[in-house]
Amino acid sequence: MTQRFQPRTGEVGGIPVARNLPTRGRRQIGAWCFLDHIGPVTFDDAQQGLRVGPHPHIGLQTFTWMIQGELLHRDSLGTAQPIRPGEVNLMTAGHGISHTEESLFGDRTLHAAQLWIALPEADRDVPPRFDHYSSLPCWQNQGATWTLLTGHFNGRTADTLQYSPLVGVDIFCELAQTLELDLDSEFEYGILALTGACEINGERFETDELAYLEAGQKTLTVICEPSTQLLLIGGEPLDKEVVMWWNYVGYHKEEIVQAEQDWDAESLRFGTIPEWQGERLQGPRSPWRR
Repeated sequence: MTQRFQPRTGEVGGIPVARNLPTRGRRQIGAWCFLDHIGPVTFDDAQQGLRVGPHPHIGLQTFTWMIQGELLHRDSLGTAQPIRPGEVNLMTAGHGISHTEESLFGDRTLHAAQLWIALPEADRDVPPRFDHYSSLPCWQNQGATWTLLTGHFNGRTADTLQYSPLVGVDIFCELAQTLELDLDSEFEYGILALTGACEINGERFETDELAYLEAGQKTLTVICEPSTQLLLIGGEPLDKEVVMWWNYVGYHKEEIVQAEQDWDAESLRFGTIPEWQGERLQGPRSPWRR
């Protein structure tokens, strides 16, 4: 059975985004717990591009897949890493980290997918770290270009750091194609058309409509229209639902409240980013905070 989920319109750093996770009726796909599709957008001369000030994270990994344009990531570990098309930035927040993101000067385009991965409960408090992947497995098959972003797929393995079984694949069809996908029956999956449209199990999915497939399937046929780019994500269903508020992910409301208080108090837990010129972001107050 295939379920359809419509995106919500969100905003990140002054840029409209299509928010696909969490959504009503589907909060997670495996450990993937957040998915924003940004762009494709071209900035005019009056726009400065994306600019996201210092903000905190706990209990998750941020996962950025860059398709067009360039962004500069800075964090409280001292990282300053540009990300360019075909690359992945992976930030493991663990116990706590803060970071910024901004378009590089003069860059006028942006197209990316930004996701969060919930850390397993046993690993949610690991020390923060940052990893950049400039080279990913990429191959041609069935008339499409496949890029493995994380995990194992079609006999290939990506080096991307994982704490739980996951997969992420980008699939681009320049011409109309019928694709046969081999799936892990232990995984649940989501398929999102980043451009174009596709047909799954007899249903048409337009750009930014998320198709969800329950665990148990071993194969899937996807019929793609010309110039269709798909994002396939999957993972073993979590045995426990995570708690999310603003930029925090945990397993208990008390964790979220403590993180809020630490950020408000400018605790060393989240560090600083002295190179940033501007204000820190302040999130909405959680309903559990007294």
